[in-house]
Amino acid sequence: MKKSIIAIALIGVLAFASAGSAMTFITIGSGGVGGTYYPLGGAMAEVLTNAGIDVKATSRATSASRENCRLVASGRAHIGMTMGSALYQAITGTEAFEPDGKLPLQILMSMYPAPQHLVTVKGSGITKLEDIKGKKVSVGAPGGGDQILTNLILKAAGIDPEKDFTRQQLTQPEGVMALKDGNVDAVFWNFAAPGSAVMEVAAQREVVMVPLEEELVQKIITENPFLIPYTIKVGTYDSIKEDIRTIADSNYLVVKNDMDETLAYNLTKTLIENRDKFMNITTQAAHFVPEEASVGITEFVSGAKKYFQEQGIEMK
Repeated sequence: MKKSIIAIALIGVLAFASAGSAMTFITIGSGGVGGTYYPLGGAMAEVLTNAGIDVKATSRATSASRENCRLVASGRAHIGMTMGSALYQAITGTEAFEPDGKLPLQILMSMYPAPQHLVTVKGSGITKLEDIKGKKVSVGAPGGGDQILTNLILKAAGIDPEKDFTRQQLTQPEGVMALKDGNVDAVFWNFAAPGSAVMEVAAQREVVMVPLEEELVQKIITENPFLIPYTIKVGTYDSIKEDIRTIADSNYLVVKNDMDETLAYNLTKTLIENRDKFMNITTQAAHFVPEEASVGITEFVSGAKKYFQEQGIEMK
C-alpha cells in the first residue's frame, strides 16, 4: 500500500515537473516610453502569458527598431518590434547594420503603418521641411528606427544633418521635454497616429505639424519601396486643421529565423485572434487581421506561414 502511494506521488511530481518544463519564456523588445511600442509590448506580454499556450512573456523597454533587431538576432529577445526600414537594413546588412552583416530575422506578423511626424510649435518659424535649416532639430534616438527614416527623408530632400542644422538625437520623452522647454525647434518622430508624445507637447504648447511636399514623398517611396505614402487626417490631433502629407513605415514583429514552428504558430494565432484586447492601446490594432498581418518585406517564419495558410492566405 505504501509503495502504491509513493508511486502515485512520484508520478504526480514527475507530471508537475514535466508541465513546468514545458513553459516557454518569451521576451519582447518594445520601445521607449511615449511611443506605441512600449504599452503595446506590455499588453502583448500579458495576452500571451494568459492565453494557455504555455508561454510566460515579459516586455522590456528598448530604443526600439534597430536595438530590437539586434536583440532578437543575438537571442537576447525572442520577439522584436521594428519598423520596416530598420528591418530591411538588418536583413540586407546595409546602412546602420553594415557592421553586423545580414541578421537572421524573419517576420512573425505585420502590425500597422506608422507615419513620420515632423513636429514643431507655434513661433518656431518652421512650416515646411526646408525651414529646419539653421535650427535645432532632433532626428530621433540613437538605435531607433525613426532616425533611419529621418535620414532617408533628409537625404531625398538634399538636407545634410551634419551641416544644415544643429542635430540632436533625443528619445521620445527627451524630445517632448525639449520641445516644451524650447530647447529644440523641431523633432522627428515615428509612431502610430495619434501619438501620446505629440499630445503631451500639445498640453502645454501649440503644436504645428510640418507636411512633406508630394514630389518629395514620391521620390522617397521610389528610392525606398518598403515605405508608403500616408496622410495624417484632420482631427487626428486637436491642433491640426488640415491634412498632413507624409510617409509611413510598416511595423513588424520579428523573430529569429529558427524559432520553433509550433511556438511561432501559437504566438501569431494568439496575437491576431486577441486584437480587440489591444484596441485600448492603439486603434492601429484594427490592422491585426490575417489579410494585412501576412504582408511583409521578407520571409515569414514557418509557424506564422502555417497559421496564415490555415486562414486561406496564399504565402509566397
